Amino acid sequence: MTIQAINVRNQFRGKVKEIIDGPVVSEVDIETPAGIVTSVITSRSVRDLGLAPGVEVVALVKATEVSIAKL
Repeated sequence: MTIQAINVRNQFRGKVKEIIDGPVVSEVDIETPAGIVTSVITSRSVRDLGLAPGVEVVALVKATEVSIAKL
């Protein structure tokens, strides 16, 4: 399956804005036209993908549950 085969509503193209590196997992902030999307992935994946600020990426979102609370 290619990235194009995934529903476009679940894709956010952008550039890595910041990486907060941790010993096991890292936070990756991606600047997209819709705003900042943050992903928490393994630090090994950050290294394997060669992620760094300015690198162009696609954030693929799979949500199995969305919770809503009244304010």
